[in-house]
Amino acid sequence: MVINYAKLEKIIGIKFKNREILKEALTHRSYLNERPKQKMKHNERLEFLGDAVLELIVTEYLYKKYPLTAEGELTNFRAALVKAPTLFQVASDLGLNSFLFLSRGEEKDLGKARQYILANAMEALIGAIYLDRGYDATRSFIEKFILLPLVEDFKTKGLRDAKSLFQEKAQEMEVITPVYKILSEWGPDHNKHFIAGVYLGDKLIAEGEGASKQEAHQSAAESALKKKKWN
Repeated sequence: MVINYAKLEKIIGIKFKNREILKEALTHRSYLNERPKQKMKHNERLEFLGDAVLELIVTEYLYKKYPLTAEGELTNFRAALVKAPTLFQVASDLGLNSFLFLSRGEEKDLGKARQYILANAMEALIGAIYLDRGYDATRSFIEKFILLPLVEDFKTKGLRDAKSLFQEKAQEMEVITPVYKILSEWGPDHNKHFIAGVYLGDKLIAEGEGASKQEAHQSAAESALKKKKWN
């Protein structure tokens, strides 16, 4: 597979000094599982790094932009900006899907799993930019493609996350506190998936899927808000 690195660099506005780091950021584990003899690295370590860098830069930005906003609201705001669905949307807008190294099986799967792969690749790309170009370039990238397009939109919609909002509505409308249960989980440790259910009393209201238990809870809450027409 041949990747047009110059095209991707033009899209993101960053020219890499070391394109091997960029290649690593775009390489999913499944690609190497089919090609064990290839001397390449998959992107999970860069994903780990990028996740931390993204959270730091988003935290710094929100801290400075909203000096009067309470810590709890800032935490919810940050969670909305760094969660997998947000990163998936940004990655899709950048066309990152066209530049990934995937196994033949993963290339055919365009469902929920591909969304997580893209979200993870976005984090890995951030990690690669940080290693290759440093903090300031990474901050500029995150501001351009995540913070500036999304912050005002998220601010307008409110800073409360779906789980908090559903709890508030459930207590207001039905005088009951929602309970979340993990209904199933699968996948290796580096690529776990969970399905959570949200209950009001003994009644299952909705289900949601995520790459962590918390993300699955949020997804279930979002579905429940729509089902109850509380959103």
